Amino acid sequence: MPRIDETKEFIPVRIAVLTVSDSRSLEDDRSGQVLVDRLTAAGHSLADRKILPDERREIADQLRAWVADDTVDVVISTGGTGLTGRDVTIEAHRDVYEKEIDAFGTVFTIVSMQKIGTSAVQSRATGGVAGATYLFALPGSPGACKDGWDEILSKQLDYRHAPCNFVEIMPRLDEHLRRK
Repeated sequence: MPRIDETKEFIPVRIAVLTVSDSRSLEDDRSGQVLVDRLTAAGHSLADRKILPDERREIADQLRAWVADDTVDVVISTGGTGLTGRDVTIEAHRDVYEKEIDAFGTVFTIVSMQKIGTSAVQSRATGGVAGATYLFALPGSPGACKDGWDEILSKQLDYRHAPCNFVEIMPRLDEHLRRK
């Protein structure tokens, strides 16, 4: 049964938030703000926050910059995950991933189905790992960000979450680079 192991100490992680939008600014970025509010309320720290247009190369370059930054453990993007021609966030994420976390999108779809029914089929939420940094792409609605954080990420980014979580394996994400 999933649970919080109260015998363990909470370990905060450093999270960067990227909003992908051709029209948003920090003042009206509700989805990015939902993520910032939730991650800080949980005890994590906001490592950085940016808004970029729906441009695959710019998104991938920013993801790579955060992957190379030792002060960022996790990146969560919001927006650009749909099916229209301008929705390129998933492709940008996959340009950067070393490994994809296939079940993240599946679990997100299950969570979404409970809220929006078959409309969940239009989401392409994804997760992956690159350079010992977790990268997650959520849809651009505040509701989707709440669902992604509340139902998945808040638990998997909590070291106390049992039976397992993303934080406990963070030190081993780049072990292939340290082999001799």
